[in-house]
Amino acid sequence: MARKQKSTAQQNVFRRKNRFLRRVVVCIIVLISSALVTIPVLYLKNMKKEAPVSMTRLSSLWQERNYQEVYDLTKKLLTEEPFHAMALAFNGYSGFYLAVAETDTLLAHSYLDSAVNALRLAALKTRGNARSQIHYMLGKAYFYKNSLSDYHYYSDLAVKYLALAKAEQYEADDIPELLGLSYATLGMTEKSIAAFTEALLVRESDILLLSIAEQYYKNSQLSAAKAYLHRISTSTSNDIVRLKSKALLGQIYIDEENYDEAEAEYRSILEINPNYADAVYGIGVIYEKRGELVKARSEWRKVLKLDVNHQGARLRLTK
Repeated sequence: MARKQKSTAQQNVFRRKNRFLRRVVVCIIVLISSALVTIPVLYLKNMKKEAPVSMTRLSSLWQERNYQEVYDLTKKLLTEEPFHAMALAFNGYSGFYLAVAETDTLLAHSYLDSAVNALRLAALKTRGNARSQIHYMLGKAYFYKNSLSDYHYYSDLAVKYLALAKAEQYEADDIPELLGLSYATLGMTEKSIAAFTEALLVRESDILLLSIAEQYYKNSQLSAAKAYLHRISTSTSNDIVRLKSKALLGQIYIDEENYDEAEAEYRSILEINPNYADAVYGIGVIYEKRGELVKARSEWRKVLKLDVNHQGARLRLTK
């Protein structure tokens, strides 16, 4: 029995991590889009005209969203003057946006590494509001770097710089949500819930509601999790979010030993998407809980036909 409980816990953690990571990429695109043009404005206002011609050129290129030319020009400037504060800041900003747009993960990491290095140096050379903006961008760079990595070593740095920017009273609508996602990756559930709740005051979204529900579930606050999941089911027009919320609700019902309700949730998922592997897996778990092991194993074999790498089904079938 202890072995079964351990396996079930491992499977639940694995599935939640997968759902979280898939959602992160969607979140970052939405969160980034609002700041594309405005990021360097504060910096320009706070910097002296160290190199008027370059500053004018950079400003023009930025307004055109020509991040590659901004990146190349500032890189050239930095070979001549490695600690030029304006060039460092713009090199970091443009490197970040080039990374976000890049489909090659290795190249995206290269841009991000360059951006982080430039922004950290720029922070040492800058004061006032412009510095808090750089801290904000450093937090976003580490957040995105973490989302691209197989081993998530950068969430603590994302938290460090985003929290620093917030403490310095830098205003950006996406800070609470980015902090919530970073805290979630670090397993800091209560802080994640607090940050997500703050984010709701700024902008409510189905993905954000699902994130909060997942954190409440992780914190064993099942009633709160269910409240958010029911809220999603009545409001969302996004089938992906709806199916994920139903799958989590099914898992909660299993934890509560309410197998009839759990099965109803999974069956409703399969009516929308017959190939939803987690729903088929959940039905197998329900059969197992009811003592119908032959039916359970049959369902898990179906899962592997849909997703050959489904860890939950593979582990169950090796028992």
